[in-house]
Amino acid sequence: MPQSIKPQQHAADLQPEPRDGGQAAGGLRLADWSVSAVAAGFMAVLVSYAGPLAIFYQAAQAAHMSNAMFASWVWGISIGAGLAGIFLSWKLRIPVITAWSAPGTALLITLFPAMPVSEAVGAYLTAALILLAIGVTGQFDRLMALIPKGIASGMMAGILLPFGLNAFKSIGSLPLLSCGMIAAYLVFKRLLPRYCIVLLLLTGALLAWAGGHTHFGGITLELAAPRFIAPTWSWAGTFSLALPLVLTTLTGQYLPGMAVLRGAGYDSPVRPILTASSVASLAVACAGGITIAIAAITAALCTGRDAHDDPARRYIAGVANGLFYLLAGLCGGSLVMLFAALPRELVATLAGLALLGAITVNLAGIAAAEDHREASVITFLATASGMSFLGLGSAFWGILIGMLACWLLHAGRRQAAPPS
Repeated sequence: MPQSIKPQQHAADLQPEPRDGGQAAGGLRLADWSVSAVAAGFMAVLVSYAGPLAIFYQAAQAAHMSNAMFASWVWGISIGAGLAGIFLSWKLRIPVITAWSAPGTALLITLFPAMPVSEAVGAYLTAALILLAIGVTGQFDRLMALIPKGIASGMMAGILLPFGLNAFKSIGSLPLLSCGMIAAYLVFKRLLPRYCIVLLLLTGALLAWAGGHTHFGGITLELAAPRFIAPTWSWAGTFSLALPLVLTTLTGQYLPGMAVLRGAGYDSPVRPILTASSVASLAVACAGGITIAIAAITAALCTGRDAHDDPARRYIAGVANGLFYLLAGLCGGSLVMLFAALPRELVATLAGLALLGAITVNLAGIAAAEDHREASVITFLATASGMSFLGLGSAFWGILIGMLACWLLHAGRRQAAPPS
């Protein structure tokens, strides 16, 4: 009777025999392509644009940005994510799904319009260089071990909390639309959780159209063109945006993203993924593209059986995902028109509900941090307060105050502990 194969044993069979440094060689084989893998890649892109792009649009509104400039931003994040995903999926022969940093984008909204866009671009470049250095040196795991998980969760939850609150504040101005979307979210989350955000966007657009709150008539096919933004550097941009962006990208994107890959049996090192994504971030930063990273939520759509029964052929989902990103990036002008045609309440409700899962996970991370729970709550409250002091934003002060509280409370406990 044959023995059952454990997931850990099966993981070694997921990839072809590696060559030269552990990377699979060879080009794209036509036999590996499948309708299911392409559909999974398309759905991952659709989910990315349905939820995280709404957050990006809110950041553009906070910066009082023109539609043409926002289209350049969409071009940057789409082209960067697309090229990185295609290269990594082809090179590593695993479904690497890339995206832009959603928590980092949420951070932008707290800094605009006080921070100039050129200063934000300078912070993008600084963050990308730091992430590239971490990737090249292979210090990801060691660096993550230095940051208590509860502190990182507290900062993430504090950044994202206002979005969750805004989803319900919208009830005051457009109650039927907002309440309808919240009810639809609960139904779709129960029945079709994987496609919940896409269906929620469609439902919200339908409700807004029925209520006469949309302006779809002006939407046309318009290509996006990158616009060069000359970066400027400042200490405030480094501490308020660049460093928190690095931390949120590592803890909010790479940690869960790599967990999804490894949970599906793909035992890939983080080093090549972090390095290639950081290079893509550098390439598109001056067009307004925020940090490119491995996806966390949408990665699950392309790493399971829905993509393909054969794990070794699921990498096509990552390639297809990248190709759809490139196509969407070229049509970025039309995407901007679509979001501009929707009421602010719809975008706010969509963004808040799309981040509800991330808020829940990080609040749970705070509660699970038994050794430093109080310091984690302090981090959460300081970050969520939106405080600004000495020109530095709340994310910086939240992590600084939280780390200081953690150190003081731990030092006191160690001194007070009786000798064994």
